[in-house]
Amino acid sequence: MFGDIMGMMGKLKETREKVEATKKRLDTVLIDEQSSDGLLKITLTANRTIKNMEIDEALLKDKEQLEDYLILTLNKAIEKATNVQEAEISAVAKEGMPNIPGMDLFS
Repeated sequence: MFGDIMGMMGKLKETREKVEATKKRLDTVLIDEQSSDGLLKITLTANRTIKNMEIDEALLKDKEQLEDYLILTLNKAIEKATNVQEAEISAVAKEGMPNIPGMDLFS
């Protein structure tokens, strides 16, 4: 019984380390998003850190329009990054979880 518990604890520690490594790796995964007309382009990491932003000169003439573009495009980019991050971390966590009856956390 104690061997099983110790094995599970080791497996959980290993999984936690893999999750942390995955989070670090996601800093290098880039997500590109742009407005439908291409006037605004945003690049961020899968950990949702903005890396680059390109704003067409035409958007600089209308503050309200630029704000709308930023909100819409950033929200789309953040949603994509969140989906990538959740899928990656979930896959690593599910792979490393010990098989405990009744604990189907990732089903």
